[in-house]
Amino acid sequence: MNTRTKADRYQRILTQLEELLTKTPDMISRMATICALLHGKFDYYFWCGFYRIIDGQLIVGPYQGPLACQVLTKDKGICWASVNQNKTLIVPDVHQFPGHIACDSRSNSEIVVPLRNKDGHVRAVFDVDSKDFNAFDDTDAFFLERLLRNEKMSLL
Repeated sequence: MNTRTKADRYQRILTQLEELLTKTPDMISRMATICALLHGKFDYYFWCGFYRIIDGQLIVGPYQGPLACQVLTKDKGICWASVNQNKTLIVPDVHQFPGHIACDSRSNSEIVVPLRNKDGHVRAVFDVDSKDFNAFDDTDAFFLERLLRNEKMSLL
């Protein structure tokens, strides 16, 4: 998918989510809706979901795709690296990432975007895996970051 087509699709999804997510006050319902919509609209999304920080652990939240790791080993893998560095990480080949946690061996690339509270503290991450190598780019990062920062969607 070329960059313009991808950007246009993300923009339409953001507009659709703004309308959908104002209908429920429940954060988990909003997260589940985001996962379902994105997973259904992008064929290179193999798995997508939220890992929430609960009592100092990253615990799986709403997701779409094959079974997920329930709790991620502290300070190991791409999700924890995103939390600890407080930034979005794009990994073109997860097998080259030191300490990668392989919840599903079919996953080959990944993007992880932190979800911050109003004080800037990471409270969760949005994690997307692909069977394709090098599936994610700056366009994915830009729009996923916009999605997670959107106050109308109120994920925290």
